Amino acid sequence: MNNPAPQTITVALGQRSYPVWIGSGVLTEHARWRAMLRGRHALVISNTTVAPLYLPRIEQGLHGLKWSSFLLDDGEAHKSFANVGRALEALGQLGATRDACVIALGGGVVGDLAGFSAACWMRGIDFIQMPTTLLAMVDSSVGGKTGVNLPVGKNLAGAFHQPRAVIADIDTLATLPEREYRAGLAEVIKGAAIGDEPFFAWLEQHADALAARDSAAVLEAIARKVRYKAGVVARDETEQGERALLNLGHTFGHALETAGHYTTLLHGEGVAIGMLLAAQLSERLGMSGSADTARLRKLLEKLDLPTTIPPGMEAQQLLALMRLDKKNTAGVLRLILWRGIGRAEIVGGVAEADVLATLQAATSPP
Repeated sequence: MNNPAPQTITVALGQRSYPVWIGSGVLTEHARWRAMLRGRHALVISNTTVAPLYLPRIEQGLHGLKWSSFLLDDGEAHKSFANVGRALEALGQLGATRDACVIALGGGVVGDLAGFSAACWMRGIDFIQMPTTLLAMVDSSVGGKTGVNLPVGKNLAGAFHQPRAVIADIDTLATLPEREYRAGLAEVIKGAAIGDEPFFAWLEQHADALAARDSAAVLEAIARKVRYKAGVVARDETEQGERALLNLGHTFGHALETAGHYTTLLHGEGVAIGMLLAAQLSERLGMSGSADTARLRKLLEKLDLPTTIPPGMEAQQLLALMRLDKKNTAGVLRLILWRGIGRAEIVGGVAEADVLATLQAATSPP
């Protein structure tokens, strides 16, 4: 099968606008992304799993620069302040000036930490996202959210810092473990569930092709999700309103991830369960019907994503973690719920009793 044609999507932010290049082999189009580097220094931040596979593909593009690499161990638990400190030390040892660039080669953990490190060095230097996981391609690499985890919660320290470019090479998905690939599909579903019912129907129709990693279907799914997110980011860069909708399922999902100490669930798995919990809460509040909840559950299950809270997690514990969510205001829960597929909205003042009842129903033994 021929490789599908690459796509370019622009995140329109005036003078800070940037391209998202999606296609086969775009990592090795060195001239294209090298032109985005403005200075003489580059630090490649990656991890011990990704770097051996893909760092050699970009080294030629770094020829003539003073560059080095900083590798994290693989996993969400390593998205920490301690590793930000080590990344900043690496920039210092490199002698990085204000026109230096950080290159994030990896998944969401690498991208978030690299972007946050770039935001901190000399109060902000360039960085380029080179996502190598489906989840990072469709979500975390686009939009400029960077950050690290704290023991009390996920992504509680961070900054908005937009990249210079995003280079999403779908060839890297060939080495992605099946579980991580499926977790990325949860973020694709999320975009459709929030505001694009026709895209949700397309996903239902192409679920088998996506499960089989058909390259044309995968590229189309990535491009449609990125195009949707780019529009939202352009309208609400710092999440004052509409952009908060992109967090459908995240308040529940982050609580689940934290309760599992970032080792039980992958981020996309937390989002999958969280979306379904948000749909169930919406149904409980009379905002949506059971048919939409059932449709979401069916698509998640068809793509082999989890739909139940893992054993050992208690409703009260999860509610306590949800109280720390960044979307809450004045101690009042503010959740992203929906009125059915493609019609998400921000709902403030959600009664904790309703959230607790939804969690208890989902954690009760069958």
